[in-house]
Amino acid sequence: MLIALLCCFAFLAGLVDAMAGGGGLIQLPAMFILQPQLTLVQTLATNKTASFFGTSVSAVRYLRRVDMDWRHLAPIIISSLIGSFGGALLVSYIHKEQFMPFIICVLTLVLLYTVLRRNLGLHHNVKALSPFKYYLFAIATGGIIGMYDGMIGPAAGSFFIFAFIVLFGYDFLHASANAKLLNSIANFSALTFFFARGNIVWRIAVPVCTANMLGNYIGSHIALKKGSAFIRIFFIVVVLALILKLSYDYLLPH
Repeated sequence: MLIALLCCFAFLAGLVDAMAGGGGLIQLPAMFILQPQLTLVQTLATNKTASFFGTSVSAVRYLRRVDMDWRHLAPIIISSLIGSFGGALLVSYIHKEQFMPFIICVLTLVLLYTVLRRNLGLHHNVKALSPFKYYLFAIATGGIIGMYDGMIGPAAGSFFIFAFIVLFGYDFLHASANAKLLNSIANFSALTFFFARGNIVWRIAVPVCTANMLGNYIGSHIALKKGSAFIRIFFIVVVLALILKLSYDYLLPH
């Protein structure tokens, strides 16, 4: 019964994550509540497994329908791989509560910037950056968000989407497609660390993976059909929900 309920949350997480990121704040708390017998590392590893397979499904769907500039993506992919693996190595030494005020502030700024810039992300006009500025933005985007994804995780997809729009001039559809690819890569990098240590609980991971994959499949289908204007609205709603959820989790113990 608890597994079935967890799968419902995993499906919803995949649906949300495929369009605007932030699915981790649905699936991970549900796993903590519904599978309290797992250790922290087992929970993170099992959750990361489901996230990897789910984001991989939406990434493949986006790749089939959205043009990807692989040359443009290469340094972001490499830095994301390195950052995510480094984040997984640091996860045992980090107390996420220390980061929550900073993450909440950053998400609030992202929300305000997106709301105030009404045309933000509606048109795909890739910026003509100098090589130095491009590599600086690319390595910083992949390295910082990748490390955050491997170490803590929630809202990493939303941060990737926002970075692609603001730094590189992508629209929401192309930004979401690239974010899903990078999410998959970052999740895979962290997952190799957890897999090697035997932290994944497969009897829970397999059904949760299946539900998350289904959610990502449907979510990416909706995003591709509706386009950037719909994803922008959905992104604003998801970021607002992330701020409220993180604030509640942080303030409640205090």
